[in-house]
Amino acid sequence: MVKTKDQWGVLGTAGIAKKVGEAIKMAENAELVAVASRSKTRAKQWSKNNQVEHAYGSYDELLADPRIDAVYIPLPPSMHAEWTIKAADQGKHILCEKPLSVTVGEAIAMSNACKTNQVQLMDGVMWVHHDRTSKMLELIENGSLGEMRRVTATFTFNWDQIPYDNIRVRKELGGGSLGDLGYYCIRAILWAFSDYPTRVFATARYENDVDYNLTAILWFDGQRMASFDCGFDTGMRKWFEIAGTQASLICDDFTVPWKPETARFWIHRANGKDMEHRISGCAQEVKMIEFFSAATQVGSILANTENKIQEALEFYGKNLGLTFQIADDALDLSLIHISEPTRLGMISYAVFCLK
Repeated sequence: MVKTKDQWGVLGTAGIAKKVGEAIKMAENAELVAVASRSKTRAKQWSKNNQVEHAYGSYDELLADPRIDAVYIPLPPSMHAEWTIKAADQGKHILCEKPLSVTVGEAIAMSNACKTNQVQLMDGVMWVHHDRTSKMLELIENGSLGEMRRVTATFTFNWDQIPYDNIRVRKELGGGSLGDLGYYCIRAILWAFSDYPTRVFATARYENDVDYNLTAILWFDGQRMASFDCGFDTGMRKWFEIAGTQASLICDDFTVPWKPETARFWIHRANGKDMEHRISGCAQEVKMIEFFSAATQVGSILANTENKIQEALEFYGKNLGLTFQIADDALDLSLIHISEPTRLGMISYAVFCLK
């Protein structure tokens, strides 16, 4: 176990900042020491409520603090690239909330800035750090499911009335169900197959100029397919099924366990027999912080970042002739091609935090 503790700061006081802030305080190799807001009053109140020593009235002020080793960025997606690059230029390691960026171009610029400044960058997707995830991957990789065939995933919740002031439905802030919810589904698909798709189709319904719900199909080599749906107009669903020729693995709460104290999943076999697996005593948000804080001291994420970006670019450039100059309004079409799911999930997954 790493003995030293990273000194952490938080850029912003969004709701998720409280949860991650608590995780930083619980982690064995991290310490939360500062928060910043565009309002000094709000920063002071947040620091008081969350027992954080230093409060800053601007993000730049926190980044200039030489005591800070790492920052968590829970800002709207449209601000991720700007503040990740600024943090990297100040020598800070960055844990950035998902989606990592709004475009592939931004993701590459963020990665380049971190490489230049020799700092770490990771997206804040918690479920991949849960002990359950490691156990599920073990069963996938040891052939328990047979030959892999399909992954089906979904992540939805319902708003009875559209909250037009919410960043999730504001295009200028990087809103939309694909980036907010589909990101998790794409992550699960790529995690399960450990491969890139050769073709993608998706269709979406729009509200307030953002994709309010979306359904997608992904084709892979080796007789494999995947599909997912995400949206803000269906009751809470957060499950996936990974199906092989001999059995299927089902997790009904992969993003966050329904009961945090006990996470579960099932293996269903072709003969009708099934087995429930339970994993207890794991706080995935704390595991995420501990993983990242350890990485800042050994360089484990950065070491793979450049190769992963190059691999992804070469794959799509060679096999699909894909250009990564993706317009911000790419989702204005009801039919979208491989570029859009790539920009919001695939590249971010391939480059950042492939455990």
